[in-house]
Amino acid sequence: MNQSADPHLASGARELYWFQTDLRLEDNPGLQQHKNGELLICLYCLQDNPGWFNTVGMGEQRRRFLLESLASLNDELAALGQVLLVVTGDPRQVIPELVATHKLNRVGTSYAPGHYEAEQRGFLQRNLAAAFTVYPGNTLFREEQLPGGLAGVPGQFTPFRERVQDLPIDVPLPAPKSLPPPPAEVRFVLPETAKSLPDPAFPVRGGSRSGRDRLRNFLYRQRAADTYKETRNALQGQYYASGMSPWLATGCLSVRAIGHALLDYETTVMRNESTRWLFQELLWREFFHWRERIDGVKLFAAGRQSSGRHFCTFDPRAYARWCQGDTDYPLVNALMRELVATGGMSNRGRQIAASCLVNELGLDWRYGAAFFEKHLIDFDLPSNYGNWRYIAGVGCDPRGGRHFNLEKQSLQYDPEGVYTAKWGGFRPPQPVFVTDAADWPIA
Repeated sequence: MNQSADPHLASGARELYWFQTDLRLEDNPGLQQHKNGELLICLYCLQDNPGWFNTVGMGEQRRRFLLESLASLNDELAALGQVLLVVTGDPRQVIPELVATHKLNRVGTSYAPGHYEAEQRGFLQRNLAAAFTVYPGNTLFREEQLPGGLAGVPGQFTPFRERVQDLPIDVPLPAPKSLPPPPAEVRFVLPETAKSLPDPAFPVRGGSRSGRDRLRNFLYRQRAADTYKETRNALQGQYYASGMSPWLATGCLSVRAIGHALLDYETTVMRNESTRWLFQELLWREFFHWRERIDGVKLFAAGRQSSGRHFCTFDPRAYARWCQGDTDYPLVNALMRELVATGGMSNRGRQIAASCLVNELGLDWRYGAAFFEKHLIDFDLPSNYGNWRYIAGVGCDPRGGRHFNLEKQSLQYDPEGVYTAKWGGFRPPQPVFVTDAADWPIA
């Protein structure tokens, strides 16, 4: 995969560009390779999450944000005489049908992380009756910039950060000024209308324009980057964190655009420990994205790659109480209730909730990771699963997991119980054990 001009590109080509986690026009190198043909279909395949670990589909807020992002992308395409074709279905069926129907000779997409995504790309590369190109994904650096290439990416964050933190970041590409027209019969139709489900704690709306507004507000209007290190562990508020992860996760914002905006801010306004810490958060995301390329399906393994062991059990009642925010831990309850209601949760809150599931409840971390995947509007596969492995002690970190003292966390981050009360975290006590028919003694 590279960003150079594709040698197969030629005027007269009939092409398709498959949007995945790159729902933007600005700094979209893959889309740029499809701007000179005769005809272009801009496609998004709307797929339900494959069910695993007791979860199926998307939560309401995550789906709402995605639908808003698709509508916003279509508005941007419409200004160029294009349209976004949204099809519900598996791209392994949808794309070959479009290639045959419209006699397409070239298909492109940008790298999207994930095991199922890799299977879909592999199938299309083997079977598609058209040239199929996969372009680089939404990362700060190109693979060829990494010291030692992909094989040289360390297994731990600190040496990775030390190797890449001074690398230059490519200047973001402008949005294309024109695109080839779509087939006359292509229309933009969403299978459902995005519901109006505002998050009272953090009202986020999908689409590149909303993401760019958030970036400007955070940096220049609020100057919240100046104090990021001091506020980043808060549980709620508008600007305690950058809040740009929902747009990063869907690709409505390019990570290079964020990186350059932050570097420009440090040059023209302020550079301090907080702005450097914020840049380090971008490097954490970068680390998880390149590790996903290396680890592949092993990212979802229960235990460490070295030992292959991870001791846990599964208690369906304990898991259900955690999902519903009905445990014996009020702060955890509040966090989970906020997640389901809004699709959001603070970074500190995610660590606390994950530690509770893994350590207090003794459950397989993957049940928690899958539940987060369903509900988080900023679900980013490498970051979500990488962070859960980090908490569970089965990932790259050599210290073997994190066990948070929940009482101490409550006293430190919600001493007056305001956040916990707001989200209904104080629940009636429940019996430790429940007797049902399976527990009756045999006479």
